[in-house]
Amino acid sequence: MKETYFAGIDVGTSHIKVVLIDGSDEVRGSHIRRSGADLQASISTAFEEAMANAGAIPDDVVYTVATGFGRGNVTFGDESKTEISCHARGAHHYFPGRLTIIDIGGQDTKVIKIDDVGKTIRFRMNRKCAAGTGAFLEEIAHKLDIPMDEMNALAHKSTKDTALGSYCTVFASTEILTRIREGENVEDMAKSAFESVARRVIEMDSLEGRIVMTGGVVAYNDIVKTILERHTGNEILVPPEPQLIGAFGAALFAKEAKLES
Repeated sequence: MKETYFAGIDVGTSHIKVVLIDGSDEVRGSHIRRSGADLQASISTAFEEAMANAGAIPDDVVYTVATGFGRGNVTFGDESKTEISCHARGAHHYFPGRLTIIDIGGQDTKVIKIDDVGKTIRFRMNRKCAAGTGAFLEEIAHKLDIPMDEMNALAHKSTKDTALGSYCTVFASTEILTRIREGENVEDMAKSAFESVARRVIEMDSLEGRIVMTGGVVAYNDIVKTILERHTGNEILVPPEPQLIGAFGAALFAKEAKLES
């Protein structure tokens, strides 16, 4: 019998994520790539790569749900869902029950509260500027003249818990340059950037109960989880492939929609 797949495509401001699941909710293929200037071309390439990863062809994918900032660009999708509902669905799959979900992406941060059955109670989103997002961290790494993929390891070496004085990328960058001139070490400044991200999240909403982190920032920078655990006093849960949770939730919706049709 031919294998069938259900696709979720999360078109974010910085990255496109694609997940293919089978009838048992197992991830069989996935792909992450930069969104780029030509969204539709990037979406097509990401979808093709995920299919290749699963050993699938287009006819094997029987239903597709799009989500994220650019979901309207998925021209071959069967339907679309908000990123709030897809992150809630994906997180609830791995951690059933009432949750507070923190999603830190490339250019926005979300705090989502869901009830025992996974229904969204409320959410808060920061989209006004890059404060507390992956873009903020990338800018700080640039000012420190270090690769972004080295920031996490450097920050782990710091013994200080001081945040930057401003969440604003422009002001924080100026502060970084001042601290460099004053001779502060790069490890402490890297840690300060992550402290700022964590504190921005804390200001968005109350972080209580079981907390789950998703998104690209925690996928590559576990120090954010460590800092938030210190501030909240709670263990923070991280699902497999946290950057893919929105796309995974969309794929789960795709399966449900197909089975109900």
